[in-house]
Amino acid sequence: MRKLYFMLFMAVLAMNVSAQSALRRAEQAAKAQKTNADNVTLRSQISFPTSAGMNEDVVWRRDVYRELNLNDDANAGLYYPAESSGSQMNLFTYIFKLMMVGPSHGGISVYQYRLDGNERFTDDALVKPLTFLDDHHIFYERTDRGVHIDDSDIPSSEVKGYYIKECSYYDQISATFHTKIIALCPIMERADDFGDGTTKYPLFWVKYDDLAPLLAKRTIMVSNINNAAVMSLDDYFTMNRYKGKIYKTANMQGRNLAQYCKNDTALNKEQSRIENEIISFEKNIWGDQAKKDSLDKITSSNKKTLKASHPINRRASGRSTTVKTRRQKQSSSSTDNARVTVRRQRH
Repeated sequence: MRKLYFMLFMAVLAMNVSAQSALRRAEQAAKAQKTNADNVTLRSQISFPTSAGMNEDVVWRRDVYRELNLNDDANAGLYYPAESSGSQMNLFTYIFKLMMVGPSHGGISVYQYRLDGNERFTDDALVKPLTFLDDHHIFYERTDRGVHIDDSDIPSSEVKGYYIKECSYYDQISATFHTKIIALCPIMERADDFGDGTTKYPLFWVKYDDLAPLLAKRTIMVSNINNAAVMSLDDYFTMNRYKGKIYKTANMQGRNLAQYCKNDTALNKEQSRIENEIISFEKNIWGDQAKKDSLDKITSSNKKTLKASHPINRRASGRSTTVKTRRQKQSSSSTDNARVTVRRQRH
């Protein structure tokens, strides 16, 4: 009897274990289905970043700040579509939604835009989402599940530019030159109260390293002619496909270009000078190629001159000339004898 009870107990226990394991598998499958495609999975976190980060002890580095105008064709893909349509959304809408989600739920943190324009990624500079909504008069509703914002209330069409901090540096370990984005800031343009023009409002700074794994999942249109030509947003920024004018550099005085350039002409010259400095450094990391070519030409011409003026070469050249002269004389003499020879005839 005891043996029968023991067998029944083991059977019931086995059924409970199998039921719990099946329930656990079902819960895991449901949780996987609920996972949003925009969330960063563990696999993505392991595989990202795909390129090595910048070393802090690089031997050369230049930080510049650029302003991207979304009316330019090179940057227009960041503005399209102006209003969200299903899963399609522009860059600001995507950043806005990540900000509202927060870093604890797969989102990101954003930081205040200070009056001096410098970024500071510290806890005291964090922007609170609700405070941001109230400051910029963005309509939202409080619900049992939190704050709800309709896509039509997100001011994505008013964000028509970006500030980006760009770092160009030479990595002596890999002997390579890179250009990396450090941070970006959306710029909202709103009409004045009197309708005389628009005012720019830089909203907040975002660390690009926080965005990079998420931007790899979003695509951007890169051609007005071929709408099927798309690439990921991370590739767009990593390959420096954007276009923007320099308005500030990292300098010891903390000044931007407008503070020491007297007029627009001087400003354009200064922007061109800084651009050419960066391009020249990248081009001449291993020396000036034009000077190398000229030195190679001089070296090759000197070698030819030394080879021709060497005594052995002179004797060889003289001997060959003498032999050639003798052969020419012999051939000429034989030719002359043949000409004066008279053939005898039989009578």
